[in-house]
Amino acid sequence: MCIAYLALGDPDWPLLIAANRDEYHARPTAAAAPWADRPDIIGGLDLHAGGTWLGRSRAGRYALLTNYREPGRHRSGAPSRGALVRDFLLGTDSAAAYAEAVCARGADYNGFNLIIGAADGVRYLGNRDPSGRARPLTPGRYVLSNHLLDTPWPKAARLRAALDTQPVGMLAADPDGVFAVLRDAEPAEDAALPATGVSIEFERLLSSPFIVSPDYGTRCTTVIAVAADGHALFSEQRYDPAGRACERHDWWTR
Repeated sequence: MCIAYLALGDPDWPLLIAANRDEYHARPTAAAAPWADRPDIIGGLDLHAGGTWLGRSRAGRYALLTNYREPGRHRSGAPSRGALVRDFLLGTDSAAAYAEAVCARGADYNGFNLIIGAADGVRYLGNRDPSGRARPLTPGRYVLSNHLLDTPWPKAARLRAALDTQPVGMLAADPDGVFAVLRDAEPAEDAALPATGVSIEFERLLSSPFIVSPDYGTRCTTVIAVAADGHALFSEQRYDPAGRACERHDWWTR
C-alpha cells in the first residue's frame, strides 16, 4: 500500500480509512475476503510472502502498512513487513504493547510505516522515524505515503486537499466518491518531486495517488468505514495493469 488517508475520532464514524495499494503486477495477491482459517478477519493476502498490507477484524482490530521508499537500503533477506500487519490482526496484544515490541526489533526489517488500532487506541510507528518510538494518534485526519506520517509529498497533499474538506459522514456514506478521489492519476510537477533514490521517470510515475504502468501500479483501493454503533464497511476495488476496475467486493459487518 502506498498511500492511506485516515480520519479518527468522528462522533458518528470513529474510523475511516481510504487507501491505495501499489505493487508490481506480477506479485501474486489474493483479493480481500474473510480469511479461510480466521473468517473474523477481512483483508487481502500477499501470496508471495504470506502477509498483508491492510486488514480489520470483527473485534475491531485493524492494521495497515506502507513501505518506506529508500531503494539504496533495501535488503533482500529481510523478513516480510506484511507479517507485521498479519500478526497484529491474529494476535491479542494491545496496540501499545504490540507497537513497543515491533519498535524493539524494527531494525530487522526494510523501511516501513505501520498503523495499528485496537481497544486501547491507535498507534503509528516507523522504523525510519528518528524518534525510534511509537506514538498514539489522537482524533484527527492523517495521510501516510512512503515516507513518515503526514510528510507532505505531492500525492499526499493532493489526497488531503480532496478529502479534508468533506465531513467524515459524507465520505463514509459515499465510498464510490472516495474511490473516485483515489483514482487521481495526475503526476506532480518535477520541481515538487521528492528525491528518494529512484530515477526521475519513476519519481514522476509514483507522484500521483493512482499509478498506472504495465509493470507497477495501483492494484486496489480500499475503503473502511466504522460507525459508532459498531457497523463497519470494508470495500475493495481491484484494478488491472491498465488501471481498469476489474473486481469489487463489499462487506458490512458488526
